[in-house]
Amino acid sequence: MPETPISAALLADALGMTEQQLLDLVQANTSTVYDPTLVALTVEEAARRLGVGRTTMYALLAAGEIPSIAIGRLRRIPAEALSDYVAARTQIAQSTVALAA
Repeated sequence: MPETPISAALLADALGMTEQQLLDLVQANTSTVYDPTLVALTVEEAARRLGVGRTTMYALLAAGEIPSIAIGRLRRIPAEALSDYVAARTQIAQSTVALAA
């Protein structure tokens, strides 16, 4: 038997708040946190910064396109490695366009 979805308005009313307050609360607690002070990122954080999925990020690491370091049992990506990767890809794309012209 399928469950009936609960509307945001009904849930907000049950919580004693307006629907807009509920939506604002959900948005505030689900937004992507970006900390520019981090020196080394998790695979998920690095993937989020590049705008790719976790699987794609692991593939880039396995191919050696983006370097990573081991810290104990953890795998971390230096934050500047992402900037270097994007800069290199941009340069490759520009030279490919120049060759095609």
